[in-house]
Amino acid sequence: MINTLSGRFLILTTVFVMLAEILIFVPSVARYREDFLLNRLERAQIASLALLADDMIDPELEEELLLNAGVFNVVLRRNELRQLVLSSPMPAEVDATFDLREASAWTLIRDSMLRLAAPGPEVIRVIGNPFRDGGELIEITLETTGLRAAMIDYGVRILLLSAVISVVTAGLLFLAVRVLLVKPIKGVVGHMQSYAEAPEDTRRIIQPSASVTELREAEEALQSLETQLTQALRQKERLAQLGGAVARVSHDLRNILTSAQLFTDRIEMSEDPAVKRMAPKLVNSIKRAVSLCESTLAFGRAEEPAPALTLVNLGELVSDVLDSERLAIGDFDLSLSEDVPGNLMVRADPEQMHRVLSNLVRNARQAIVGTGDPGEINIAAHAEDDVWYIDVIDTGPGLPPKAREHLFQPFHGGARKGGSGLGLAIAEELVRGHGGTLTLLDSDETGSRFRICLPMGELITGQ
Repeated sequence: MINTLSGRFLILTTVFVMLAEILIFVPSVARYREDFLLNRLERAQIASLALLADDMIDPELEEELLLNAGVFNVVLRRNELRQLVLSSPMPAEVDATFDLREASAWTLIRDSMLRLAAPGPEVIRVIGNPFRDGGELIEITLETTGLRAAMIDYGVRILLLSAVISVVTAGLLFLAVRVLLVKPIKGVVGHMQSYAEAPEDTRRIIQPSASVTELREAEEALQSLETQLTQALRQKERLAQLGGAVARVSHDLRNILTSAQLFTDRIEMSEDPAVKRMAPKLVNSIKRAVSLCESTLAFGRAEEPAPALTLVNLGELVSDVLDSERLAIGDFDLSLSEDVPGNLMVRADPEQMHRVLSNLVRNARQAIVGTGDPGEINIAAHAEDDVWYIDVIDTGPGLPPKAREHLFQPFHGGARKGGSGLGLAIAEELVRGHGGTLTLLDSDETGSRFRICLPMGELITGQ
């Protein structure tokens, strides 16, 4: 009960209402004391009228008038004359005098609290204005026992009433919170639990229905989240199915291309000039197709081996990559350059790093060749602190927005038309296996720059 939202509202409401009633209690008791004393003044004034009507009254009648008024004596000032109208023996001397004519609220509250705190009986003098212009001043003396008892009785009744109001108010708020807040919140939680059981089922997506603005906004946000999640799950399921299909097709296609590659060996031996000119291109195309199939199968099986780290001369590795690409460039006006210190050694798997750089350079070459304009590809490297930086820079047309959005995600479309998007995904995975990162620093119409960051870690000695 205490740990529930409605239960805590119930407790807090009761506490706050009681606190408000206590704040009301203090001025209420002060007002009651003032009314009590004013009532005594009025009754004393009425009692004094008998004497004003007849200067000589019976002592027993005078005593009865004072007893009914609840005072010991009455002093009335009329026409600038101060006169003791009614009097009786005083049980004790006057302990305090209170003037109600110009008393402030703070004074009345202070005097009432002091009266409640003083348990002993006292005799007090009270001064006030006569009622209905019955004089200039009226003064009475009385004992405080009856006053304090009446104040306590009034205060107890106020507190009991406050408690009843608090309980009723808290109960109503408890019911309101359960109906307006707790029930809708439980409904949202129920929708979430139902959706979690089968997130692919669109029928389980929540439909906003709350009338409370904040709850409706929460339902709408949840609906948007569930819709996006369902779509993402469906997309991943389709991609998984597509990946399986691609893997099967790639497996069979690789076998077919391998057989075709065997026939190209005989084609290269032909004396026909046209065949000799076209045979190398056909061989390269088949090799690239076989490589693509093998890459697809490797990615689909997620069997990429862990890198065998060793110290590699990066300059020699880069030269080997660029030499391989020069064969594929042919007569096209595309220059390949490198800016790598000859003695720069990096800690990497030479085969995997060769694949990474080959993928990046090949992508850049294909992008530049696709434009038909001359271009340049440069590989630069340097060491800084405890990191090796390798940059692959090209002067191609830059990457389209879609390619930048899903840059390292497989099967989301490559940087060029017709690409599978596997090259960068594989390269990023291989670099990540080295403990490094592959990022696109910038890409626009003037070209692109990819950066490989490899941590030095503990260098291998004795190599």
